[in-house]
Amino acid sequence: MSFHHIVLNPGVLGGKPVIRGTRISVDMILEWLSSGATPQEIVKSYPQVSELGISEALRYAAQSLQKETLIELPIV
Repeated sequence: MSFHHIVLNPGVLGGKPVIRGTRISVDMILEWLSSGATPQEIVKSYPQVSELGISEALRYAAQSLQKETLIELPIV
């Protein structure tokens, strides 16, 4: 899956995935949404972010989590 609105650049926020043309990271979008903000409220506060960008941030996060591997460590 390719992403048009999400970019990674080592010179922007240490390479964290961000909304293209901004310094607003995918994890920041997730934090706002989990705190109860709506996509419309985010766009109103940050007009450089589109609802499409927010939707893509969610898809990016979901895809990233699908790649995670959990490793159980023994309790010592």
